Amino acid sequence: MARATSHGKRMTYKAYIDNIKAKTGKDPEYFRALAKEKGLATHAELLTWLKTDCGLGHGHANAIILYIQNPELAKKKIREDERKKKAGK
Repeated sequence: MARATSHGKRMTYKAYIDNIKAKTGKDPEYFRALAKEKGLATHAELLTWLKTDCGLGHGHANAIILYIQNPELAKKKIREDERKKKAGK
């Protein structure tokens, strides 16, 4: 999920998650638990909720949706991003 930023650099999945934590003070598990509590499951439902009620932008909302719908894949991506950063890539 690496995306180009306005500075031309690639933004990693981990960077999306870190930015969400910095902006909201909430981690992905918070959003996952709240989505479950609200009964939100489809991509469209989650996207609308995250953008409207939580104030996230489209890309950041999609990063959280991945975590909500497939937390193991999301955690794997975070670990890979950390590993690449430590390796200097």
